[in-house]
Amino acid sequence: MQPKSTPKGRIAVVMGGRSAEREISLLSGSEVLRALRTIGYEAEALDFDERFFDGIRDFAPNAVFIALHGSGGEDGHIQGLLEYLAIPYTGSGLEASALAMDKHLTKKLLAAEGLPTPVWDLFDLTGGTLPLLPGSLDLPLVIKPRFEGSSTGVTIVHTHEEWTNAMLEASKSYAQILAEEYVTGREFTCAILGEEALPVVEVVANRDGYNSYEAKYEPGGSTHVAPAKIDEDLTARLQMLALSAHRLIGLRDYSRSDFIVTRDRRPYILEINSLPGLTQRSLVPDACAAAGIGFEALVERLVAYALARAELRDAVA
Repeated sequence: MQPKSTPKGRIAVVMGGRSAEREISLLSGSEVLRALRTIGYEAEALDFDERFFDGIRDFAPNAVFIALHGSGGEDGHIQGLLEYLAIPYTGSGLEASALAMDKHLTKKLLAAEGLPTPVWDLFDLTGGTLPLLPGSLDLPLVIKPRFEGSSTGVTIVHTHEEWTNAMLEASKSYAQILAEEYVTGREFTCAILGEEALPVVEVVANRDGYNSYEAKYEPGGSTHVAPAKIDEDLTARLQMLALSAHRLIGLRDYSRSDFIVTRDRRPYILEINSLPGLTQRSLVPDACAAAGIGFEALVERLVAYALARAELRDAVA
């Protein structure tokens, strides 16, 4: 009989939470939990709810793997709590997470740095009257909440009537929305792992005409081509833009930038994800696989980044 291997350490996987992306977070967290146990860590799942503090205290992890998506997880909340508790965690820090979650400020930074992103305007829905269609933007437009991910709340409007209906619907859930120029073309994504751009992946939506929430997560909703079947010049351009955006926002460990590339080969950055999904249908694992990096190796590398920061912090304390 072979001796039982000694666990490498204790890792808490925080997942769930209360955002609109709770179910996707639970899927990501379950995959991460399985991978951690496979490679020898003592891993435990913690929901990001009122029992979180008790759970983190009782388990006393060496590090936390953040598998949250959306508000509470990608906006700096969990990062701030873990900083206060002096527990190392995977992914970007508080400030960068909060910035990446804010689509308006992210796009302002991108535009200021000369990185291409569709033109947009920001609208406040709390004043009691619905905004009129802006004269500075032409239909069709993409309507999206200022602070959401996974295409949650995204609508494409083609007429003035659809604009009014979209504003009415958005006002039920969101205080602010972006109206963004609708750029047509092929959809691509490029992930960053550490400081390395991974192979570009093309996303072909099989429903809704774009990579909607349903297209992302329902079986058969989209097809991922990894690596994308594009030439070296366009690949290098998208990788450079993804790495530039990653560094501009101050992200670390991993991120994913989403693009539209027009028929005349002009790329536009649509958004930047600071905690990309890690489900069986997610894009970052596909990009890693195309680079020869298995899922367990990806998870172990992300944990190693967090533990290395803790060692550096302790060394200079």
